[in-house]
Amino acid sequence: MSPHALSHRHHVVIIGSGFGGLFAAKQLRKADVDITLVSRINHHLFQPLLYQVATGILSEGEIAPPTRDVLRRQRNVKVLLGEVSGIDVSGRSVTSSAAGITTVTNYDSLIVAAGADTSYFGHPEYAKVAPGLKGIDDAMELRARIFGAFEAAELEPDPAKRAEWMSFVVVGGGATGVEMAGQLSEVARRTLKGNFRVIDPADARITLIDASNLVLGSFGYRLSQKTAEQLIKLGVEVWLNARVDDVDETGVHVIDDHGHPAHIASRCVVWAAGVQASPLGKLLGEQTGAAVDRAGRVAVGDDLTLPGHPEVYVVGDMMTWRGQNPGVAQVAIQSGRYAADQIVRRLNRREARGPFHYFDKGSMATISRFHAVASIGKVRLFGFLAWLIWLVIHIFYLVGFKNRITTVFHWAISFLGDSRAQRAGVLQGANQSATFEPPPVT
Repeated sequence: MSPHALSHRHHVVIIGSGFGGLFAAKQLRKADVDITLVSRINHHLFQPLLYQVATGILSEGEIAPPTRDVLRRQRNVKVLLGEVSGIDVSGRSVTSSAAGITTVTNYDSLIVAAGADTSYFGHPEYAKVAPGLKGIDDAMELRARIFGAFEAAELEPDPAKRAEWMSFVVVGGGATGVEMAGQLSEVARRTLKGNFRVIDPADARITLIDASNLVLGSFGYRLSQKTAEQLIKLGVEVWLNARVDDVDETGVHVIDDHGHPAHIASRCVVWAAGVQASPLGKLLGEQTGAAVDRAGRVAVGDDLTLPGHPEVYVVGDMMTWRGQNPGVAQVAIQSGRYAADQIVRRLNRREARGPFHYFDKGSMATISRFHAVASIGKVRLFGFLAWLIWLVIHIFYLVGFKNRITTVFHWAISFLGDSRAQRAGVLQGANQSATFEPPPVT
């Protein structure tokens, strides 16, 4: 018999330890409920800063504190490691497995916050040569590929092949793509300056590709144009209206808006072009009749529940409500808190809060050191002031006092100086993964 059955308290199961799941659990800290948080990873990931792990500014521990540590003082929470393979909404149970052990957890209320992963738009084979940036493993692999590419270029005697190693392509002109492209320029032109004897890292070619006619399109035309101009100043080639036709070991094949093909030779490609919700969304849709869109997101009611199942909430990147979801951290935080509050109100026989309303606190993205863009209500900011606001907000949302202190320290090293603390683990692949072999020295 499970511990919650012995206590006879309402049992809330939360799937996922991201923003939606973690903030839902914290919202229930004073509630008369037992909580089981099930997650396939043992940490809470501050995903907006993954690109800084990939480019050597931060270590993985600074943006991914252990979930058990974050919730250690919240006595009504049990953390359970496991990949959720089944949800039985009729029987009110969740099946998960880890280390060869299968666990079935019964629930009275369920909050599904399993998030999203990288979408390759029907081409999963791209993942081998163009990693996305959705988890710590992705960031660590990209860091190895990025710094490993410079090491391989230093060894390569053939100028043409050396140029391939020093060519970096970022696919996707959203916030992640812009931030990655900007940081790759900083790495090449500042961080690695004077580190090599054969190559000049500043000669690196960095290309940002997007199928639309704007980068950061959701920020509006003015900020988009300023962002593109700043990237070009940093030496980034910005290819707009360019559709990726193929990605392989030789680089990226592109079709422009006139139908003309082009090829960018590169050994290091970063995929930042799309997201796909957890497969659990499709599973829930099949059981409840809820609509599921092409990105795998579940259409929820105004109160974030599923048709005929007021005890099941879907939050964060997994849901669409009223046909929308900006796919940002604030949606996950606010929807997670809303679902938790609705559960408490129902248990206390209080009136529900009413429909979920997302309060847009704005969007931000960094471009480079001292340059960022911010869209907050009707306010549009660009440059140093936007960058300072970005710093403050991201420090505020980092979980844990220790994480904030060490993050500020590493930011000072990277932004005020020209070094990066996290550059270990190179020569692991740089697009060739386990088959990579450095060229012979001549």
